[in-house]
Amino acid sequence: MFRNQPERASVGPGQDSVWDYPRPPRLERTQQVLRVSFGGQVAAETTRGVRVLETASPPTFYFPPEEVRLDLLQPSGNQTFCEWKGFAEHFDISVEGETSRRAAWSYARPSAGYEEIAGYVAFYPSRVDNATVDGEPVQAQAGGYYGGWITGMVVGPFKGDPGTEGW
Repeated sequence: MFRNQPERASVGPGQDSVWDYPRPPRLERTQQVLRVSFGGQVAAETTRGVRVLETASPPTFYFPPEEVRLDLLQPSGNQTFCEWKGFAEHFDISVEGETSRRAAWSYARPSAGYEEIAGYVAFYPSRVDNATVDGEPVQAQAGGYYGGWITGMVVGPFKGDPGTEGW
């Protein structure tokens, strides 16, 4: 299925393997406490998030817009395309003169099958000060393109490191 697919990590109790996630990606509601902080401010917090689960990638979490400090986000002018979800607009986050470029993104009009995340906001954990799931600090997915959130509840190996482009 994937070029140079690595050996899967062993799955422990309560863990998911990203190699069991589907392609195309699946959307899944979550009641986990998701939190993003930047510049000493809570930028987003919810228990009504959506996880996007895709083969070889840790989950990406999307926040309902009403639970995001939209006043901290400014359009970056950057747009990307996902073969599944369509075109995403990217946002800079700024707090008291501190700015992180392209720290968040959103699909205003996602492709068919992904309408549930229309207007929801996702954050790159590597571009904010802190991201947590149920209080557990998130490790960012490697590579500048991917926005997956790695916690102790998910095992890889994960797409993003050098040599994983064919996964």
